[in-house]
Amino acid sequence: MTLHKLLYALISLFSLFSVLAQTSGQVKSYIIHVKQHDRNIHTTNYHNSFLPAVTTSNDPLLYSYNHVISGFAARLTAEEVEAMKEKDGFISAHPERMYQLSTTRSPSFLGLHPGTGLWNQSNEGKGVIIGVLDTGVFPSHPSFSGVNMPPPPAKWKGKCKFPNKTNCNNKLIGARFFNRASKLDDDSPLDQHGHGTHTASTAAGGFVENACVLGSACGTAVGMAPQAHLAIYKVCSQSGCSNIDILAGLDAAIKDGVDVVSYSLTHPSIPFHDDPIAIGTFAAAQKGVFVSCAGGNGGPFKQSIVNEAPWVLTVGASTIDRRLRATAKLGNGQVFDGESVYQPKDFPAGKMLPLVYGASCCKLSDVKEKVVFCYGTEDINPLDQGWEVKDAGGAATILANPEHDGFTTYAEAHVLPATEVSYMAGQNIKAYINSTKSPMATILFKGTVIGDPLAPVVASLSSRGPSLQTPGVLKPDIIGPGMNILAAWPFHFDADTSGSKLTFNIISDTSTSTSHLSGVAALIKRAHPNWSPAAIKSAIMTTAGLVSAGRTAILDEKLTPADVFATGAGHVNPSNANDPGLVYDLEPDDYIPFLCGLGYTDEQVGKIAHKSVSCTSKIPQGQLNYPTFSVSLGSSQTFKRTVTNVGEPFSYYFAKIVSPKGVKIIVKPRQLQFSSANQKAKYYVTFSRCGNLTNTYSQGYLQWVSRKHTVTSAISVEFTGEA
Repeated sequence: MTLHKLLYALISLFSLFSVLAQTSGQVKSYIIHVKQHDRNIHTTNYHNSFLPAVTTSNDPLLYSYNHVISGFAARLTAEEVEAMKEKDGFISAHPERMYQLSTTRSPSFLGLHPGTGLWNQSNEGKGVIIGVLDTGVFPSHPSFSGVNMPPPPAKWKGKCKFPNKTNCNNKLIGARFFNRASKLDDDSPLDQHGHGTHTASTAAGGFVENACVLGSACGTAVGMAPQAHLAIYKVCSQSGCSNIDILAGLDAAIKDGVDVVSYSLTHPSIPFHDDPIAIGTFAAAQKGVFVSCAGGNGGPFKQSIVNEAPWVLTVGASTIDRRLRATAKLGNGQVFDGESVYQPKDFPAGKMLPLVYGASCCKLSDVKEKVVFCYGTEDINPLDQGWEVKDAGGAATILANPEHDGFTTYAEAHVLPATEVSYMAGQNIKAYINSTKSPMATILFKGTVIGDPLAPVVASLSSRGPSLQTPGVLKPDIIGPGMNILAAWPFHFDADTSGSKLTFNIISDTSTSTSHLSGVAALIKRAHPNWSPAAIKSAIMTTAGLVSAGRTAILDEKLTPADVFATGAGHVNPSNANDPGLVYDLEPDDYIPFLCGLGYTDEQVGKIAHKSVSCTSKIPQGQLNYPTFSVSLGSSQTFKRTVTNVGEPFSYYFAKIVSPKGVKIIVKPRQLQFSSANQKAKYYVTFSRCGNLTNTYSQGYLQWVSRKHTVTSAISVEFTGEA
């Protein structure tokens, strides 16, 4: 719940301190960018030439990067870095930054079923390799069984760095660790945290029957692409994730031959030329590798989106239609539905107990055999709040959201009978407590409930746009299942008395939604092996859903219609993404005029593009051939787009416009005609103001409609200045 926000703030603060602490003589880790070297010189030798002959650190070179950037990582003093600046070929140095770690039901919720539809068309992702950069993996979990899996493709060059090589198999084809900067828990890819095991199995875990957490959410656990291979790159530990190690993991993933990178780590937004991960993922795109990135858990606050480079898929989090129902019932008959993974069968649901207000559930007294009502806070984990109640002798707890979490409810593996309810429910419960001398309550545990018509709803934690770096590119790109998702876990829970040897957990974050999209990308890659990363991304975005299961607009945590800064293009629809009709394609070099248009220097763009660049051609952000539009509108503006026909060779598309309020849209031509596959067509969109709106946003959609396809582009318009 609020733990996500706390971690985000703490790691941002730590990063700031690490940059400021330039104490003379202090050895720190840096990423050094240098110009491309003569290929006749060995890369490591070239990088060593920048290091001082005598250093304050033994073996200062941490990594020589071969693919993600032209540069290396080293441990140096500020003085040594300063001296390095005088050497020919030096570009820049950046101190180490620490990054944050950002299902039995979700496959069927997304329309994926064995033997039919996209799983059948894509052979469940067979032969595609997904690289997961995270906390490692628990290899003996049945989700990673190699039974009935084919061997990896011939292009695979990865390694298995478990002490016992049999831990790798045809599912888990590679596992490596990178800890030279951050000093991970041990020299092994073994997951001692849980996050990496969860994300890997969400993306491509195999079928595991009888998967439950504390007896809840039971069913067959399976990832999005169950026949895809997994390559694990451990770059994080309990203490965090160094960008130096992350970059080394990404470098290895590209070299090893992965097709998809699942990247669930975040850091506050910084310019792309200063962001080694943005630079590294650009290199991945140049190699044809699709990258799915977490948009961050900083929601629901505006401009909290991260990993917003246009060459990656930036993913937000949404709910699925499953609820682990735990209902708070008050003495006056009011009931408020909440959620809890822990659903004890021996709790006396029919018996009313005294209800007391415990503020934030800290320093409790006189709560023995009572139901304690508390609010969630920014600085206390809800599970810890439950422990406080249990240790004080309380019988149960009702936890209400803080206001910004609204109606988003979290299912947690609590240590005592508990339910987590919405902020509004909390307000009503508190009012009831204050209205009577003897408030009473109980909790009714109703188990797993399927079929919430409001789903998907944007999760409160999901970071929101607009992008700080490129407001002319709409972010996030997409939302996908990220709330209360069941997947593999390395450890048993103390409260688990089932005796099952299977270990799963339910967690909520944009990491989980990112893993879903990584798996979906693998399915599309298998079905369309020649599609570029940009084409796959476009297919996912232009076919996204705009309505809930109940056919109403997608809502946010307040249960009001979500804006495009929360949903991006909409909610992923894997089956439709496999047959989009048209795609907005981009080659890596197409981003160069865009980057030049951001005001970056030739050298800064060259750092990203991995080559010498002269910014003789520049385009505004909105002119990038992107599948969505984000317009800052004063006077009229015209944007060009190019679409590629990947549907029927002979087809006609007609423009359909849902204009944003206060905006007039003209599309030329209004009809696109294709006579062959892969044929391209251009069109132009002119946005003009037709009202007096200022300092606000409006949104709409442009759709290209054929007999079979609807290709949708979300539109955001910010009104600036006078009309």
